[in-house]
Amino acid sequence: MRILITAGGTAEKIDQVRSITNHSSGSLGVQLAKAALAKGNLTVDYIVAKGAMLPPKDPRITLHPIENTADLQKIMRQLLEKQTYLAVIHAMAVSDFTPAVSLSQESFIQGMNTWLQQKTDSQFTEDELAKLLTVLEAQQEDATKISSKTEHLFMVLKQTPKVISQIKELQPDTLLVGFKLLVDVAEEELLAVAQKALVKNQADYVLANDLTSINAGQHHGYLLDAKGVVAKANTKKAIAHLILDTILERKQSL
Repeated sequence: MRILITAGGTAEKIDQVRSITNHSSGSLGVQLAKAALAKGNLTVDYIVAKGAMLPPKDPRITLHPIENTADLQKIMRQLLEKQTYLAVIHAMAVSDFTPAVSLSQESFIQGMNTWLQQKTDSQFTEDELAKLLTVLEAQQEDATKISSKTEHLFMVLKQTPKVISQIKELQPDTLLVGFKLLVDVAEEELLAVAQKALVKNQADYVLANDLTSINAGQHHGYLLDAKGVVAKANTKKAIAHLILDTILERKQSL
């Protein structure tokens, strides 16, 4: 049986030497890979973000390195169209936004002045925003690195595609495990948000966790399905085995 694991955090380019990213190390993904190997009858396709921790070297694990959300979307589609998976465990922290425009202070001022000269509406509307973005995009330098001499760096971010929402469209029968991370919220709110994410993404399970409960030795998480909390775990290793055991038990019952 084959499973697909994603791990680490995507990085979105500002220019050729700078990027915006998140703090995901990929350590939970490593534990998931180890738990899969421990089951003995699983092979793993492992999509890993640049700079993340790597799983053990093993012939049963195939690495697929990516850098940004666009890479993830591309390789995810390729794998889901090529392979049939028992489960997809989507533990990667995917960037919600990516730079659409990155400008030095000088280029930003020039673009704003051009837009103001062309402005026809007294109100700042969505149409005016679209015109402004078009003007600013035209001001982007061709240089591979924005000069560090600029006093301010101006960026406009745009939403990235929700890759997790595409998984069931490509492979409806796979068991999908998503993750929901919030920060310093009540347990009831965490579980409610996770339940909504499960429905929205057509996931079979969601691992809900709070950043404030994650430290070097502890990682408190709740595994939910459509009926509610399936079980809890308090370390990354325990979470990984909980997810793999739940998937395999579900497979046996189908």
